Amino acid sequence: MSVKVAVVYYSATGSVHQLAQAVAEGAEKAGAEVRLRRAPELAPASAIDSNPAWRAHLDATSDIEVATLDDLTWADAYAFGSPTRFGNIAAQLKQFIDTTGGLWYQGVFIDKPATAFTSAQNTHGGNESTLLALYNSFHHWGSVIVSPGYTDQSVFEAGGNPYGTSHASGNGAPEEKTLAAARHQGARLAKITARLKGLAQD
Repeated sequence: MSVKVAVVYYSATGSVHQLAQAVAEGAEKAGAEVRLRRAPELAPASAIDSNPAWRAHLDATSDIEVATLDDLTWADAYAFGSPTRFGNIAAQLKQFIDTTGGLWYQGVFIDKPATAFTSAQNTHGGNESTLLALYNSFHHWGSVIVSPGYTDQSVFEAGGNPYGTSHASGNGAPEEKTLAAARHQGARLAKITARLKGLAQD
């Protein structure tokens, strides 16, 4: 029996999407069953169309299922990803998180591992504060936060963010070293979840 991981993210132009895919790959390689889900787009078409990269990414990822509360109930662990918006979570992902009150009340999230990843325009554009903002929600859920820490060389090579994989999108698409750190983060989440569920072979 494998653990079940929900990777839920929002991405406007693709950076967080690539990180989400890498996190999912890492979790799958570690033996997890994974659901990759995107938060619903809330922006009006006029705003999306004003940025060709935004429109292109939305059209290119229309086949990825939109996240539902059922995905969260299904999962044993969570990886949430969001671009930075003024040092905080993007409205699209925050709106989805804000619908989880009923699950929180039922105790669905208690003791389930959770981690986060992000991207900002530049290195100091609010990546860490966005991750910490996501972790605030996990604290309220009663989840067990599983940050990457300095547990693998890939973390150092990707910039050394112990809170979660982060990317400076102003430098272009995520490089392989960043994707490697994201895969490590997904694998670590799956392994810790298996250990907590008594499924790990130590």
